[in-house]
This record gives sequence, C-alpha cells and structure tokens, in this order.
Amino acid sequence: MNGWRPARVLAVRPESASARALVLQVPSWPGHLAGQHLDVRLTAPDGHQAVRSYSIASAARRPGPAEVEIGVELAVDGEVSSFLTGEVRAGDVLEVTGPLGGWFVWRPGDPAPVQLIGGGSGVVPLVSVVRTHAGVPDAPELRMLASVRSPAVAMYAAELAAFDVVWTREVPPGSTRPPGRLDAELLAATTVPAASSPTCLVCGPTPFVEHVAELLVELGHDEARIRTERFGSAR
Repeated sequence: MNGWRPARVLAVRPESASARALVLQVPSWPGHLAGQHLDVRLTAPDGHQAVRSYSIASAARRPGPAEVEIGVELAVDGEVSSFLTGEVRAGDVLEVTGPLGGWFVWRPGDPAPVQLIGGGSGVVPLVSVVRTHAGVPDAPELRMLASVRSPAVAMYAAELAAFDVVWTREVPPGSTRPPGRLDAELLAATTVPAASSPTCLVCGPTPFVEHVAELLVELGHDEARIRTERFGSAR
C-alpha cells in the first residue's frame, strides 16, 4: 500500500555543479520499475509543507527494505531542491511516497530494442533503465542519447560516457563535435532505426521532449512506441 513513509538519507553525492544524488534507506519500500519517480515531502517547524517529484536512478527493486537513489538538480527558486542540494546530510530523515508513474517505464522481458533520450536532468530515470537493463540476461539492444548544456552540469557523467552525448553550449576537451542542438540528422545517426521498432523513452524539459518526439515521428517511429516524461521550465 502506498503512502508517506520515512526515508533516512544514507549518502549524499555531488552529481554536477548544481545537482546531487541522494541514497535513501526506505524500510518498507513497495518496489519500483525502471523509469518511475517518487515524491519527497518536507515539513518546516511552523508546519508548512512542500512536495516535489524526483526521478529514481536506482535499478528496479522488489518490495521490501531498499536503498533508493534519486537525482536532484537545483531549480531556480526551488523550495525543496535548494534544501536537497545544499543542506540535507546523511542521517537526515525525509518523507517519501511512491513509486509513481506507470507509463514511462521499462520492464525486463520486453524484447523490443530500447532507445533512451534525455535532456538535462531528464537522464536520471534513464539511468535507472540502464542499470536495470545491465542486470538482465540476454536483454535487447539499448542505446542512450543525452543532451547536456556543458560538462559542468552533466549528471551521471560516468554512465553517460558509455553513450552518445550532445553538448549544446560547451563541449568537453577533445570533443570532435562542436556544441549545438539535437537535430534530425544527429538523431538518425545515433539512435536505433525506426525499422527496428524500438521502445523510445524521452525525458526532459517540455520543449526538448516535444522537439525530440516530433523528430522521432518524422524519422518514421511509431507514435505508440514513444513514451515521454516532461518537467517544468526549459533549462
């Protein structure tokens, strides 16, 4: 049964100049699928409460005691993200509920190739898919394409290194590709072809997700196989 439950912070790890990964110990976690998210609730001494959603980066988990990792990027005027990226410490106890979301998921056993496309912090739920996929014997082909402003703000950079990255404003040293936006030509060159009927998971700011989804359809992908997850302001 879902509901608010305590989650002790086990570890806080810098993920970029503006983001952290939080590892939460949840004694009664109901389990989650790759791609889902959870809500964090903070309560101030005066009783004021604020709730925000954060994507889960951990591989899929079965019900039971669990360590659940979330990725948090500081949002402009972020009431909750400013605390989670600047003040929370190991040993603190938060309140969480989840998992949430049943459409933007990848389930082991799906034989279709998997194409992941993330913009900014939209890579967090895709990392969960990558980690889950890595533990599945004979899993189908998986590719990921990330669009990131610069190396300084790249979340889960170590895992992105194994995949294609489009740097939109600043490229890392040694890069042979100049900074620029993701376009149809690059998308066609770096993703699973439409003829292979991949399951496409696209996550990021709303303008990014809409742009990518339109490009995928133009490249011949079936709209029914494109799953999107979007969030607030463009970054």
